[in-house]
Amino acid sequence: MTRTIALAAVAAALTLAGCQSSSIDTMQTTALGQARDPIAADMRAGKQQFVDGNYGLAEKHFRNAVELQAGNAEAWMGLAASYDQLGRFDFADRAYEQLLGIAGRQPQIVNNMGYSQYLRGDHRKARKLLMEAREGLADKTIVDANLELLNKA
Repeated sequence: MTRTIALAAVAAALTLAGCQSSSIDTMQTTALGQARDPIAADMRAGKQQFVDGNYGLAEKHFRNAVELQAGNAEAWMGLAASYDQLGRFDFADRAYEQLLGIAGRQPQIVNNMGYSQYLRGDHRKARKLLMEAREGLADKTIVDANLELLNKA
């Protein structure tokens, strides 16, 4: 009888141990080994949210990207453009300042700065910046569209 009780105890222990080991989520533990690039994920999400007109969410993702990688010019450009669309021009100016420090005074950046001035209603400054951008761009399509907006205003 003692042997029966001992076998029953061992069987119960093995059963409980089996239950505990089968409760491990192997999907979760295998996912830990997969590399994830949070900057790329935030950049993709930021761009998509911007295209969809969700500028607050776009700002969040671009801000996350610049916090993770302060030298990411593309993230700073997205952040500045998001701030422009949100009417947060004080933050946009800071983002453009960071962007200029990282990438220099490139025509695409100057174009966006000109559009920012257009959104603020400073048409004189917008025209000056857009004309500067136009001189440096091979494909003038975007800057010409911004100048057309400015001419209609």
